[in-house]
Amino acid sequence: MTDSRAPGAKVARLAGVDEAGRGPLAGPVVVAAVVLDTRPGKAIKGLDDSKRLGEKQREALFDQVRERALDYCIIEVQADEIDRLNILAATLEGMRRSVLGLSSLPDNVLVDGNRLPELPCPAQALVGGDGLEPAISAASILAKVHRDRLMLQYHDRWPGYGFDRHKGYPTTAHMAQLKALGPCPIHRRSFAPVRALI
Repeated sequence: MTDSRAPGAKVARLAGVDEAGRGPLAGPVVVAAVVLDTRPGKAIKGLDDSKRLGEKQREALFDQVRERALDYCIIEVQADEIDRLNILAATLEGMRRSVLGLSSLPDNVLVDGNRLPELPCPAQALVGGDGLEPAISAASILAKVHRDRLMLQYHDRWPGYGFDRHKGYPTTAHMAQLKALGPCPIHRRSFAPVRALI
């Protein structure tokens, strides 16, 4: 890709990386990597930390990012792998896979948070990056919407837990349902509230 501002000059490919679902008791952690088009006039308006956006805003931006990003990759790390690795290691592994899943290796990677996965390219951790860097904001939105949609599918399969409402997070209602029904296959057995019921 060349930059129209400087004919023939190569534009650095910057990938933003973020995750959704580290805290829930059930379901995967989802990680996204996004390379945005940084040419003038190509910016996607309204990008922000997915937690600061309403559901309709996230859904609309999810479609825009997928349509207009130069590249993106969404990775799911399932509960069994989280149990095997631990949540931090599983998240970092998801970040690594998301970057390696891009069509070509970026020139630089910005990761939301304070920990970096092992990558074969330069990378920096940026605390609060999902509200500061558009590429991370875009990754945050892809990860959040993708995970929420997955949890709705899981609700159809295991309707007794209320995954459509709490998305697997340890709400009072989820804890009551978990105690009444016991864990289902997508519950993270290494997490203390689930482990206590096994």
